[in-house]
Amino acid sequence: MKQKYNAKLILSDGSIFRGFSFGSQTSKSGEVVFNTGMVGYPESLTDPSYRGQILVFTYPLIGNYGVPSRDHKIDGIQTYFESDKIHVNGLIVSDYSGDYSHWNASSNLGQWLKEHNIPAIYGIDTRELTKNLREHGVMLGKIVIDKDIEIVDPNTKDLVGEVSIKEPVTYNNTGKKTIIMLDCGVKNNIIREFIKRNIRVIRVPYDSNFFEFDYDGIFISNGPGDPKSCKTTIENLKKALLQDKPIFGICLGNQLLALASGADTYKLKYGHRSQNQPCIEVGTKRCYITSQNHGFAVDNKTLQKGWSQWFINANDGTNEGIIHESGKYFSVQFHPEATPGPKDTDYLFDRFVAKLK
Repeated sequence: MKQKYNAKLILSDGSIFRGFSFGSQTSKSGEVVFNTGMVGYPESLTDPSYRGQILVFTYPLIGNYGVPSRDHKIDGIQTYFESDKIHVNGLIVSDYSGDYSHWNASSNLGQWLKEHNIPAIYGIDTRELTKNLREHGVMLGKIVIDKDIEIVDPNTKDLVGEVSIKEPVTYNNTGKKTIIMLDCGVKNNIIREFIKRNIRVIRVPYDSNFFEFDYDGIFISNGPGDPKSCKTTIENLKKALLQDKPIFGICLGNQLLALASGADTYKLKYGHRSQNQPCIEVGTKRCYITSQNHGFAVDNKTLQKGWSQWFINANDGTNEGIIHESGKYFSVQFHPEATPGPKDTDYLFDRFVAKLK
């Protein structure tokens, strides 16, 4: 007997995609975006940069290697995830495998989604859906399962405030140098990269007055939403640029550093969300294959005196990083803590650590 559709994705342009529910039996709305990555759904779904979004995986089969243990931690950080919760508002896939096979798996994907009350649909033509999003641009939408709901724009909320910690947390207290980590929705693997380099990390709320701490440098993390909504963070970074202490930003951190330096940002048509974005370093012309997740970009034409573009996206020519002529302030749009290969960019952490006095 043919299975009956029991869930649907409705886009703000009126498009309807019908499929089968395999997550929580609830309806939710969000900004519909797509990710072209081949693997990594435990990491992607727990990435705070996806806050408030309905994520479409273009890879045809999702779920076959299950979900690892939620309880395993090292240095107080969950080992197999980028944060302690799922941040997407919903998941859309073409084909879902409830049967999994992996040495590290403790449940299937559907069970994990239900734990976090996240709806999910399979049986949808994600190729057609992605084509729609590429042509139209990012759209709002809703997953309807148990009852119909209104579409709500998550960008009207304080998304960074939702994912940032509320009180400071310190990691690796015996580290050789100390950095302030502005938590705009930081991924766990970024923290691991600094601990690996024996750096003491003081992780603070994104809008906190961090000048009261004694530190050697500042790191600005990734995070969701429009960077211009982080007004207090931008003002604090303007003051920090007068301190002559090294500053390093990743993803949203790239945009916030640019805004603090006097440049501007804008929303991309459908963003960069994948593990296969080619970025060219200005000067060396070396191309790196990078992992990315962002919907906004720095406007190169607005970079101020003393600042220059550092990396360029080889696909569309958009900004992938900025650097100050002093060499002490720099940021990248991609994620160097990820390892998509073949020439990985985690050396940028070494560069920042070397700048700490």
